[in-house]
Amino acid sequence: MKVVWWIIVLAIVSIVAGVLGLSGVAAAAGGVASILFWALIIFGVVALLAGLVRRR
Repeated sequence: MKVVWWIIVLAIVSIVAGVLGLSGVAAAAGGVASILFWALIIFGVVALLAGLVRRR
């Protein structure tokens, strides 16, 4: 899944930027990774519920 790949990449960028002292870049990358993570969770739950409702 491409979204999971982007979450991992942005999390690594955030960690590396934090270690190097680039707090603005770290915060931005971490924020985007967080948004993508929660969007993935929400869409996954919606798809699961839609599949359960459709089955009945």
